[in-house]
Amino acid sequence: MAIRLGDIAPDFTAESTAGTIRFHEWLGSSWGILFSHPKDFTPVCTTELGAVAKLKPEFDKRNVKVVGLSVDSVADHDRWKGDIEETQGVGLNFPLLGDPDRKISQLYDMIHPNANDTLTVRSVFVIGPDKKVKLTITYPASTGRNFDEILRVIDSLQLTAQHSVATPVNWQHGQDVIIVPSLSDEDAKKKFPGGWKTLKPYLRVVPQPK
Repeated sequence: MAIRLGDIAPDFTAESTAGTIRFHEWLGSSWGILFSHPKDFTPVCTTELGAVAKLKPEFDKRNVKVVGLSVDSVADHDRWKGDIEETQGVGLNFPLLGDPDRKISQLYDMIHPNANDTLTVRSVFVIGPDKKVKLTITYPASTGRNFDEILRVIDSLQLTAQHSVATPVNWQHGQDVIIVPSLSDEDAKKKFPGGWKTLKPYLRVVPQPK
């Protein structure tokens, strides 16, 4: 069954390149990214894992824990790590889950038979500190993900979780945001005493809250 936004992310226990992970316990009060890659020792996946390793300081800054997964074993992951470091110029600095029995892949609906009935697609799940799924994205195996976009979405999710705002198209951190329609003008004055620009009654633009 597909996982929908707002669902509790399924818990699991699995072996990883960093030891045994009990998922909900491992997440603790952090945000989390769980992402799958189709197979070890493949070209696109190698570039993706290198990119995520380079972005680890950005994830840490946002209190985000990252964990990857494929249907390969932890032993295969350990052998692959050397290739990632050699070709991408960075060592693996986050855990990779082994899932040779496909239990987690099936739990998160990461295997799509119309694409390939044995390998995972490129799934991304962003999970909040409340363990609820905040974002899902699925890419085909042939397309590498844009992790800068995933960081952008996390910035939006964390901002909108704290303030009564939404982020407009192509928003980047630091740009203006939109006051949510459910907030009345009277209540908005308390939250945004500096005022806002009204383009339409339902479209009120305000600087990003600090």
